[in-house]
Amino acid sequence: MARAVNQLGGFSLAFLTVLLTRSFGTSLTTAGIVSAAFGLATIPSRLAGGRLADHWGRRRTIVAGLVALAVAQLGLAAAPDLITATICAVAMGLAFELFEPPSQATIADAVPPARRASAFELLTTAVAAGSLAAGVIADIVGRWSLRWLFVVDAGTGLACAAIVALALAPDAVRKPEHGAESDQPATSAISPWRDPALLIATVSGTVFALVSMLMLSALPLALGAVGLNPASAGLIMAASTGTLVLARPVLRRRWLAELPHSATFVLGYLLMAAGLCGYAVAHTLPALLVPTALYSLGNLLVLGRSFAVVSELAPASASARYLAVYGLSWGVATLLAPLVGTWLIGVSGAGLLWGVSAGVCGVMAVAQPWVVRRVRDSQRDLGVIHSTKAAVDRYDAVSI
Repeated sequence: MARAVNQLGGFSLAFLTVLLTRSFGTSLTTAGIVSAAFGLATIPSRLAGGRLADHWGRRRTIVAGLVALAVAQLGLAAAPDLITATICAVAMGLAFELFEPPSQATIADAVPPARRASAFELLTTAVAAGSLAAGVIADIVGRWSLRWLFVVDAGTGLACAAIVALALAPDAVRKPEHGAESDQPATSAISPWRDPALLIATVSGTVFALVSMLMLSALPLALGAVGLNPASAGLIMAASTGTLVLARPVLRRRWLAELPHSATFVLGYLLMAAGLCGYAVAHTLPALLVPTALYSLGNLLVLGRSFAVVSELAPASASARYLAVYGLSWGVATLLAPLVGTWLIGVSGAGLLWGVSAGVCGVMAVAQPWVVRRVRDSQRDLGVIHSTKAAVDRYDAVSI
């Protein structure tokens, strides 16, 4: 519920480049650089969110991140010049990802591994429910004032923070147990950066995140490039999230839930590629509806299964840190997407953007069986190393 409320204003980011070009008269290149600075700032934000969640507490981190983000968004909405807007955009980036690792870790803590893919898909659907109304709000408010989109987003973020503060149980920060014997190495001694399975998953996830962020950040500009109102991106996003809400009963079917990871990823990327090909040839709002539905379903399948895979890799008390490292893929994508999107549109229009994105999804669909196999092999090899190290430690302790 909290994420759905927060998402009611969640489309302001898609209009950041449009706001910069229209309100401050910047070029596409300058707007892309400022948006990239926002994306760069999300990288330390995600890492800080994972560390704070594991050491300070899930609820505290979520609330602090949402409040800080709202303050930065209000500053951007009131910015009198480009320098102030840039500072506020960077401040938004530093707060933007703080609440993601703790919210995802909360789900991983509460749901057994076999049901995590469905749980993360449900979270995405809850966000989609909020986004359904958000698309309409973005269309209405965006036609009136792009600055007010950020005010609405700040208000929904503060409402989400209030719900989390009231609804979630107080944080119980784990304390390390001294002297306890275990066959597993201490969680504090396991670095996510040394887990090859996680790093492989993160590289694959970065490609997926880049395509997703290109869709989000470049859609208003792409619509303008084919003669449509950029604010109509709100209606397209509403159609996207409406598709996810309506498709939820199908996604819960047993045959789909029990598909192997590799098959789910292949299906998801093929649907995304089909939808992006449709965007390349469609130039009216009605013609964009079917491609939107295809892309949205594929995106949901890949997203839900990706977080489930990562949560299965993580030790219980380090889940937020693992999810934070994996989430860096979104920080990198948020950095690159505005630069890549504005460049592709500037070179040859919206068709090149959608065609390149579709091609990347096609390559990813072919590569997924290999990626999943490598993740499993690396996970198994790391488990053997950990087991051997634990046995050596026990032998040393006995010998001493």
